[in-house]
Amino acid sequence: MELPKVKNAFFIGIGGIGMSALARYFVSLGIRVSGYDRYRGHVVKSLEEEGVALCFEDSLETAESFSSTIEDTLVVYTPAIANTSALLNYYKEHGFQLKKRSEVLGMITRNSYCFAVAGTHGKTTTSALLTFILRYGGVDCTGFMGGIVSDFKSNLVIGQSNVTVVEADEYDRSFLHLSPDMALISSMDPDHLDIYGDENQMRDSFLAFADKIKKGGKLFAHKKLGLDLAHYSYAVAEEADFYADNIKVDDGDYCFDLHLKDDKVNNVQVGLPGIHNIENAVAAAGMAYDYGVSPELIASAIGAFKGVYRRFETHYKTERFVYIDDYAHHPEEIRMCLLSAKEMYPERKLTVVFQPHLYSRTRDFSKGFAESLSMADEVYLLDIYPARELPIAGVDSKLIGDQMDFVPHYIDFSEIEAPVKDKSEGLIITLGAGSIDEWVPTLKETLKRKEA
Repeated sequence: MELPKVKNAFFIGIGGIGMSALARYFVSLGIRVSGYDRYRGHVVKSLEEEGVALCFEDSLETAESFSSTIEDTLVVYTPAIANTSALLNYYKEHGFQLKKRSEVLGMITRNSYCFAVAGTHGKTTTSALLTFILRYGGVDCTGFMGGIVSDFKSNLVIGQSNVTVVEADEYDRSFLHLSPDMALISSMDPDHLDIYGDENQMRDSFLAFADKIKKGGKLFAHKKLGLDLAHYSYAVAEEADFYADNIKVDDGDYCFDLHLKDDKVNNVQVGLPGIHNIENAVAAAGMAYDYGVSPELIASAIGAFKGVYRRFETHYKTERFVYIDDYAHHPEEIRMCLLSAKEMYPERKLTVVFQPHLYSRTRDFSKGFAESLSMADEVYLLDIYPARELPIAGVDSKLIGDQMDFVPHYIDFSEIEAPVKDKSEGLIITLGAGSIDEWVPTLKETLKRKEA
């Protein structure tokens, strides 16, 4: 089914960050959008406020009440939806056109000039910053982003040009449906081993993604990856086609010198903390520069960018307390997050609350989680957030805690005040890709009361 023929679209798993961006895009085209999700999170609530009809029961009755004419209805689903889904099977059995989210994104971007940002870490911030730089530099692009971007207050921004920026998701090999003109690979650390089996198969999938670049297109890659097929490399504190050096930190604020091939901009200010975000900035800058945005506009855009929701997001900061919330859910992401925090606030005692995401990821990387979390002074572990998975025997938060350098606290999700109850000061970080962001308002208020 071609997009112009679609009059109705039903999204199964509409609350996913990538799914909700597509839903918003369809709404902008005048298509009647509805969808299902089992969890009424902040993304789902915002879709409801925008007029999208939603349901929360995966049942035959729901399918029948939300069914439309087969000829002009497209059903979009996320691979995280189980094959046993009543909704998914109803639409299959009744002959509706079904497509995965990644297939639809491929359809939308196929005839555009497409920037695709891939990598097990950094792709959300890099794609968001690239979208911001391009638009700041006069390129009226459309951006599909894997997080709510503060500057756009959305995970979707719609432009009038033929340029699109997308986050290329490696989960379920989704990014193989894309045909980018410019692609970037930031990292290939093992993840999603429930899909890939081992690290080599995952790397092969990234190489297959690189092979999807259109004829005459370009691949950017982090220098540490050693990808010989890359046209351009980028790095921090070492020479590459695009790199940053002379990095300085002043009271939590970062600045660096930005090298763009033969051009250089000194003292670029960046509001995003951490060396990993300087890497993300250099990557986005390199792609924008190659497309034609001037070095001066690139530097100004990096300084003006406000960031992405739940990416090292500071919610509370006083002389006594700092509270940061982050989406980190992989050992390497946690390591980079805590390194940044300790670099910014070296004198503060670091307390971390972590909600593991997925039983399979906890099983596969328990040792890595333990090593990263041991960087903190104190750790509180919540139960595993299952998302799409059923429990695995012998896999729980204790699997991580038993391998740490010290004994963590094990708490229930309702014990929000426990990590700060007996503290008069400190740095608190909540981590995870599940539901832990629901803690943010209460924890902020708790800290305010302690200082009242």
